[in-house]
Amino acid sequence: MKKQTKKERKIGKASRPCRRCGQEGAIIRKYSLMICRQCFRDTAGSLGFKKYE
Repeated sequence: MKKQTKKERKIGKASRPCRRCGQEGAIIRKYSLMICRQCFRDTAGSLGFKKYE
């Protein structure tokens, strides 16, 4: 059997992994962040974003 290799994506959700955890999916690209939304919640304060209620 051949070993399956992951196909490199050029367009779509799976084309850009998160810089922090490598997850491919819900990536925040605004302001060139390129991190997933879960990592953004963890690091938003240190990046200078403020949480409003």
